[in-house]
Amino acid sequence: MNRQQIITTSAIALSIVAGLVAYNQLSGPGDTPQPASVSTDLRVAPGTLTAQQLQRLGIQTKSVSAAVDVPLGTVPAVVTLPPEAQVAVTAPFDGAILRVYVIAGQQVSRGQPLATVKSREPLQYGAELARAQARLGLAQATAARTRQLVEEGIIAGARGDEVNAQIRVAQTDVSENARILRQAGASAGGEVTLRAPISGRVAAMTAQVGGPVMATSAPFVIENSTAFTLDLQLPERMAGQVRTGMSISLSGPGVLQGVTGTIVSVGGSLDPATRSVLAKARIDGAPALVAGKSVMATINGAGAASGTSIPASALTKIDGKDHVFVRTGKRFVQRAVEVAGRSDGAVFVASGLKPGEQVAVSGLSELKMLLAGG
Repeated sequence: MNRQQIITTSAIALSIVAGLVAYNQLSGPGDTPQPASVSTDLRVAPGTLTAQQLQRLGIQTKSVSAAVDVPLGTVPAVVTLPPEAQVAVTAPFDGAILRVYVIAGQQVSRGQPLATVKSREPLQYGAELARAQARLGLAQATAARTRQLVEEGIIAGARGDEVNAQIRVAQTDVSENARILRQAGASAGGEVTLRAPISGRVAAMTAQVGGPVMATSAPFVIENSTAFTLDLQLPERMAGQVRTGMSISLSGPGVLQGVTGTIVSVGGSLDPATRSVLAKARIDGAPALVAGKSVMATINGAGAASGTSIPASALTKIDGKDHVFVRTGKRFVQRAVEVAGRSDGAVFVASGLKPGEQVAVSGLSELKMLLAGG
């Protein structure tokens, strides 16, 4: 090999070595070809996930729904009873209590026996009923004989009219005494059964076996446990926004969820001590509700604004602002939203979403990292 060939071969070798060094510098040590993925393949848009990746990351979505009621706020309230919910059970006659069939706080149905009372007055009405029945029988027998004599012309027809009048008087006496005993729940033997006038709970009870009972007293008070009212304290800022007809819902765990009602009255003046306005609402009963219980009530302003509703789990903070992750096809994008209110696990969004869109309700931390890395 001559000198010129050696020089040419050396130049080619140096060029190859220089190319390899430049390639290693650009690729970095240890780099190997990577399979295409969301985070490394520049051809895939950030936030794109396959079905397998969604399942592995635990990401689930929910549909955005149109909001009908706009939560105006949550205020403290006290469960009360409407005026017609309590009924006093009184004894029709003075007497003594022989038996008691219920205890305080027990649920009773309409017509259920509460107690048996022994009284003298039913004995008197029973005796008078027996006498009236005897008079009625005598008058009816006399009338039969009288009609026969009138038909035979032995006596005048006016005599028959007198007997008929006696029958009507006797019938009236029988009906009146029987009505008194029947309405009092009393027997002719002097026993009176006190019964529940409505279905509900025994709210108060003073009856004791062997104890006296007066006709002017109420040994039992039954309260209707299927309907309650709420006394709400509206802060001054909400005083002008709440109107009759607006819906409310109770906030709290368990059976309180799903209990709803309607505003029936709103006070016209502020309490100088609390700077609040008293409002009343009617609600349906629930097993956990008792008069005097303190609850939190969310007031919904029907038709006050338009917007959408999403589960509270779909909301997250990014740079101090409320965001959601919206799914479009196979991609997730973060979107800022304006929150107008919250109620029982739901968030009312005034702007930023449309009904029918899909938002992530789980795996939000993973989506944050994924989009931040993209």
